Order: sequence, then structure tokens, then C-alpha cells
Amino acid sequence: MGTRNQAFLLVVFFQISLIASQTHNGDFIALKSLKDAWHNTPPGWGQIDPCGENWEGITCTKSRVTFITLSSMGLEGQLTGDISTLSELQTLDLSYNKGLTGSLPSSIGDLKKLTNLILVGCSFSGHIPESIGSLQQLVFLSLNSNRFSGTIPPTIGNLTNLYWLDLADNQLEGPIPFSKGTTPGLDMLVHAKHFHFGKNKLSGPIPPQLFSSNMALIHVLFDSNQLTGSIPSTLVLVQTLEVLRFDRNSLSGSVPSNFNNLTSLHELFLSNNKLSGPMPNLTGLNYLNSLDLSNNSFDTSDVPSWLSTIESLTTLMMEDCRIQGEVPGSLFSLPNLQTVVLRRNLLNGTLDIGTGFSDQLQLIDFQNNFISAFTQRPVLYNFELILVGNPVCEETGQTEKYCTAFEANSSSYMTPPNNCIPAPCSADQVSSPNCQCAFPYTGTLFFRAPSFSNLGNKTYYVTLRQSLIDSIQLHQLAVDSVSLGNPRKNQFDYLELTLELFPSGQDSFNRTVVFEIGFILSNQTFKPPALFGPFYFIADTYKHFSGESLGSQKSTSIGIGIVIGAVVGGVVLLLLFLLFTGIYAHCRKKRAESATEQNPFANWELSKSSGSIPQLKGARFFSFIEVKKYANNFLEANEIGTGGYGKVYRGTLPDGQLIAIKRAERGSTQGGLEFKTEIELLSRVHHKNVVNLIGFCFERGEQMLIYEYITNGNLRDCLSGKTGINLDWMRRLKLALGAARGLAYLHELACPSIIHRDIKSTNILLDEHLNAKVADFGLSKLASDGEKAHVSTQVKGTMGYLDPEYYMTQQLTEKSDVYSFGVLMLELITARRPLEQGKYIVRVVRVAMDRTKELYNLHEILDQTLELGPKLKGLEKFVDLAMNCVQELGVDRPTMGEVVKVIENIMHLAGLNPNVESTSTSDQTSKGISFGSYDL
Repeated sequence: MGTRNQAFLLVVFFQISLIASQTHNGDFIALKSLKDAWHNTPPGWGQIDPCGENWEGITCTKSRVTFITLSSMGLEGQLTGDISTLSELQTLDLSYNKGLTGSLPSSIGDLKKLTNLILVGCSFSGHIPESIGSLQQLVFLSLNSNRFSGTIPPTIGNLTNLYWLDLADNQLEGPIPFSKGTTPGLDMLVHAKHFHFGKNKLSGPIPPQLFSSNMALIHVLFDSNQLTGSIPSTLVLVQTLEVLRFDRNSLSGSVPSNFNNLTSLHELFLSNNKLSGPMPNLTGLNYLNSLDLSNNSFDTSDVPSWLSTIESLTTLMMEDCRIQGEVPGSLFSLPNLQTVVLRRNLLNGTLDIGTGFSDQLQLIDFQNNFISAFTQRPVLYNFELILVGNPVCEETGQTEKYCTAFEANSSSYMTPPNNCIPAPCSADQVSSPNCQCAFPYTGTLFFRAPSFSNLGNKTYYVTLRQSLIDSIQLHQLAVDSVSLGNPRKNQFDYLELTLELFPSGQDSFNRTVVFEIGFILSNQTFKPPALFGPFYFIADTYKHFSGESLGSQKSTSIGIGIVIGAVVGGVVLLLLFLLFTGIYAHCRKKRAESATEQNPFANWELSKSSGSIPQLKGARFFSFIEVKKYANNFLEANEIGTGGYGKVYRGTLPDGQLIAIKRAERGSTQGGLEFKTEIELLSRVHHKNVVNLIGFCFERGEQMLIYEYITNGNLRDCLSGKTGINLDWMRRLKLALGAARGLAYLHELACPSIIHRDIKSTNILLDEHLNAKVADFGLSKLASDGEKAHVSTQVKGTMGYLDPEYYMTQQLTEKSDVYSFGVLMLELITARRPLEQGKYIVRVVRVAMDRTKELYNLHEILDQTLELGPKLKGLEKFVDLAMNCVQELGVDRPTMGEVVKVIENIMHLAGLNPNVESTSTSDQTSKGISFGSYDL
């Protein structure tokens, strides 16, 4: 076969593949362009369909690429302009790929739906494009630890949704942009909480216009730049500030006199500037942990008296601040004090530490002062005292330990083995805390403003390690153990810690787990304990992906490509033949099936002698005459609901039992299969949290289902206020538990198990005791033992509740119901519909929630009829469970049995017995309630 024919067949194959592909054509072309531009792409990127064949690091929604998360993949090359074709992209994370170079294409501004742009620890260079200001949906922008140069684009000020802005550790220069006329600036970012600009070359003054009372900033970091001028007094308007770093610049003038109005401040670094005037009065900063005013030109003054009043202080650094006189002993009695450094000042007289000094004190460094004596006390000093360069050492010839210079700026701490003996490992492998040899994922954690300075206190690292473990377990990552070690302070006063994560069940990680670990660290999903402050992570190159050999996965052989082309060409011809044959057979099959779909009861004969009527346990056949009588001739007065299926009537059986009659539109075949399915499924299940089917009717062209009558309508109507029922927190927990138990029964106890496929608030009914009952099984599917893993089926369900994984793969599992239940849980606490005014409740909660804040910072989203405050015990755990249920991948979601157990635990936490029924609420219900589940 000639080369031209091979090339032609390859083109034909490519076009056919695009037609059959689950991936949008434009998205496929963009990804192929990236693959061609990059080296060391994942091996799975050799497949033709990124969405259908699950390219590593690529997540799709409805055939469109929405997430690219490829941190720590060892990628090399440049980011091409074709990235702009991915118009549905929401997250781009390429962090920790040192081989990614070049500039960002200006076309990146075309990614209008991008919410997260994370390029931490790469080698990108050049100017940050102005077009980045077009990313109106951007919430998270992290470009730190690259080689970007030029100025900060003023257009970043247009990113009004921005929460996190990190441009630190680059080579950015020029002024800080602020808005002027029609020119935007950083002062417009009133929703941002993080300004991280340290370790750049920014110059000029800090503009007073940068700060205002409308801002929500908590971290402002401009350390290690070339800023000049004075600290603007407008800074004090930002009352939310917790961490402020202006150290290592050339700032001058006095510190604003009202600086002590920043009462939320925890860490304050103003060292290594040219500040002058009086020592700032920081009285009232009662949350201050770390204070560093070193190496400035303040007026000569005594040791400030306000220092002894800040009981939260752990670290005091005032080197070369022209402080004179004696140091009051009360300073050392501050209960949390760990470090006091007052080197190169004018201190004199006698140093008397007293006996009531802090038990956390580790270092007192008063080198190069004029202290003439030290009062020895009959107590044991556990801290390091340094008086070198003072008369007490130089003139008296003292040989005491405090006359020897020593200062530890690091610690030898390493996570110890977990009650085991470390195993001897081969080259490149490391013994884990559980004494297993493996190739760990490694890197360095950088904490920019920790609240402590005692690096020898292992409690801090144990707490941090447990926090990491909790985060990893929450995301169900295949990590066996976590190791921290070698804590040290670098030249920028950042705390560095070496991190090692060890794989579970094998000696190395696969690519999926690596980029998942990278993502929770790069996008700040992992939240360290508050005392560690703002952080970032830089990963080492990982070279030992499981199941892969070292080296590039990318073939560069043209000869191999021609051979493959010849093979593919032949295969294409065969596939075309099989395709036409398959289509013909499929059409024949569909014709046969259509007859059954036209009349799903064709094999249900009314003649009892035929035996074709199914033997349905607990449900009986009703004649049309009977049902008409029970429903009072279907008078309008008996109508209690309506929808796309038909109408619902209230009726009464001869024994006085109230019933609900679901009647299909007469003569309509729509819903026929659903009708038959519901009869077959409901006849199998009997549980107090599943609606009870009494019987059915399918004669005279009628399709009717007869249910027990449920007094209080559906959950949606209750949440909207339509029923007049007050759903407090305790009742909502009870409803969630009831619905979860009903669904768990269908999944785990029904035989065969049943997948509901349409869990939503209108399908949860409330009886007179406000017990929840799962209803409407028209879309449900049986999962036999052999098919329990998944059922391949046409996608059906309700938008907003629909599992995205099921939508994309058409593989139905019990976890699809779990996803819908998670949405239902969010609806319970917010009273919002899943899709409301174009906003998806899962995304709204995910963006707003902050686990460090009370009620996870969801006050504005929660249903305002709930009494917000301490009475909402367990709400945070309820939200955690809901967000676990709506994980993107089904394998990451809990089972409904596990959901039941967690809700039961939450109820115990809230002081409720999960096994006690609610009291009757019939006195609270209004008479005209629609029979909610059947308003379909």
C-alpha cells in the first residue's frame, strides 16, 4: 500500500473517530495540539477520544473538557494558543511541571468560564498577558514560583470574583496598579482575601488608593520587593487583616498612628525597611502572635510598655530598633512567649528574667547591647539565653553558657516509625512511617507567616501531619502514610518542611493519584492548622509512576507511524463493513422492540386462567369500575395533583383507608413502560420509608396506580413554605435520615437491588409524623447480582439531581442515587432548588464554603428560616457528607448504608434519638396540599 494511500486512510480514520468520539471536535483538536507541544504526556494520551477513553488529568462534562489537572506530571514544552479552543474549561492546573516554559498565550483570555488558573512552580516567563483580565469567572489565580517579568497587569482588577491572588516569587517589577478613571486596578478586588506578591521586584510607593473599608483581605504579603515611600494610613481601613508582611523593602516615614486599629492582626512583619519616627503603639492588638520590627530607624525609646500586655505574643523580633534602658521582667511572663530577639540595641543595666517566665520560652537573644549584669535565679532555665557582646560577658570575663553564641534556626524532627523497625530499602526507595519501602511523592511546604517560632516543638508537626492525613482520607486518596521532617527557617523567614507521601498497596503512585495529591496542595483544598498561616507547596519531580518505565512515552519514529497507518487503514475498511452490518441489525431489533414499547402490557392478559397477570406480593389488581367508585367518579374536587404523567386523585377504600390514585392521561402511551416498571418494583419492596403500593388498574385503556395516601405532601412543597409546616433543623435531620434509610433499603436489602434513578425533593413524601417516604419508581432499574457494578442504560433523571458521571458514561450504579441524594441534602439546608436562576447549588456551596469559618461560611446560602447559630449542631458534618455524596467520581462517594450511619451520628451529636418518630404535625398542615410526588 502506497504512502499516499496510507495517509488518505489515516485521514479517513481520523474523521470517523471524531464522529464516533464522545469528545467535542474543537476540544479534541486543542488537546491534540497540547499533546504535540509537550513531552512526557501521560501514556493514556495516545488514545483517540480524550473524554470517552478517560485521558489522565482530563475531566469532561457532556463531551466538553471542563477540567485539566496535570500537576507533577514532568511535562516539558510550552502552553500553546490552542488552549483557547477549550471554551468550557473551568480549571487549569499545570503546577509543579518545571519543564513548562515560555510565555502565557494572550488567547488564554478567551477561556471565559475559567474559575481556577493554577500554574505554581513551573518555569513560565515573559509578561503576564493583559487578556487575563477577561477571565470574569476567575476565583483562584496562582502564578507563583515562576519566572514572570514585566508589570502586574492592571486588568486583573476586572476579576471581581477573585478570592485568591498569588503572584509571588517571580520577577515582576514596576508599580502596584490601582484604578484611575477607566483604568482598572487591584483596589477593585473587593472580594479577594489573599494578596500574595512577595519575592518580586515591585517598586514605587504603596498607593493609598489600594485599600478601602470595602475590602475583605486577610493576607497582604508584599515582602522582599523594592517598595518605597510610607505605609498608607488607608491600610487601617481593612479591618479583616490577619497577616501583614511589608518586610525587606525600602519603606520610610512613620508607621501610621492608628495602626493599633487592626485588631484582627495575627502576624506583623515590618522589618528591614527605613521606617522612622516613634516606635508604633500596638496597644489593643490582642491577637498578635508574631511581631518583627527589626532593622529600622525608629526614634530612641525605652522598651514599649504595651509589649507586656499582648498575651498572645509568641515571637518578638526588634533587632536594631534603638531601644534603650532595662527590659522589664514582666515581658518574659507572657504565657505564650517563645522567642525574644533584641540584638544590637541600647539595652543596659541588669537583666532579670524573674521566676514566672513562660514555660514555652525557647530563646532570649540580647547580643551586642550594654547589659552589665544578669540576675541568676535558683530555677532551671529550659531556654537558650545569649548575651554575647554585652559588658556582662566582655568586661567581666564570664564563662557562663549565655556568653557563647548559639542560635538554632532548624530542627532535626522527622516523623518517627509507627511502632515498627525501618526496612532496608533499595536505591531511590524510602522506608515509610509504616516501615514499607516505596517511592514517595515528595516536596517542600513553605509557610509564609507561622504563628510560632519554637521549631523544636514536635506537637506542631504532629498536628500538621494529622491535618494532612484527614484531608487525604476525606478525598479518599491511595496514600498509606505521611512523613514530615527537617523544619527550618529560610532567609525570608518562611518555615520550610519536607513532605513525603507514601503509596498504599504498592511501591509507587499511579498518575491519577499524583495529580490528585498535587491539586489538593496547589489549589489550597488542604487547609493546614491556623497557626501555620498562609502556605504554598513545591513538589519534586516524580519519576516512578506505577506500571510505567522511565523515559518519554512519546514516539518520535516516523517509520513506526507509517506502519501503524497501514494497519489502521485496513482496520478502517473492516470497521466500515461491520458498521453497516451492525446498523442494519440494530434497526431490525428496534422495530421488534418498538412493538413492545407501544404496549408494555401485551403479555399481561386479563384472563386469570392464562396466568399472565404477574403474582405481585402485597399489590392487587383493581377493576376500572372499582377505582372509579373509590375516586368518586374522578370529580375535580378529588383531584390533588397533576403533572406530565397525568392526574392524582384522592380516594377511599371500602374499609375507610385513604388512597392516592395516579391516573395516566387516557389513551396516552407516554409513561407506559414507567407504569409497568413501577408496579413490578414496588411490589417487591416493603419498608416504612418507601411509599406503599396498594394496587393497580390497566383495563379499558387506563393505567392507574393506587398508593397509600401521604398526608403532608412532598419535601419540595414543605421547603418552599407551601404546606405551612415548620421544618426546623431537627426535623430536617429526621427527614434526611428517613430518605437515606429508604434508599439504603433499595440498594442493599431489596433483592435484587433497585436503583431509583430519580431521587429529588418532589419524590420524597412526608407522612403525618413527618417520616420521609421515597416515591415514584417510574424510572427505576433492577440491578441483578451479576450486573450490580453498573447498568448500561439510556440516561434518564431530573436535571440538577443528575449524576454527571452517569450522564457521561451512561453507566448507572447505586452511586448515581447517592449523588442525587447529596444534592437533596444541600436542598434541605438551603431550601433552594438545585438549578435556580442559572446557578447550580453544588457549585454555589463548593465555592462559598470555608471550613475554617463558623458554619463553613455558608450563612448567606443557608435557609433563613433555620435559626442560624449554636442550635445547628452537626451542620458542618452534614455539609461534609453532602459534598462527599456529590464527588465527581462514583468510587469517591459513600454507599447509602454509610450515609445512614453518618446521619445517625449527626443526630446523636444534635441530641436526637434517630430511632424515635417525630410527633404528629397534622395540626400544622393546610387542607389543600398537593400530593407532591405525583406532580411529575
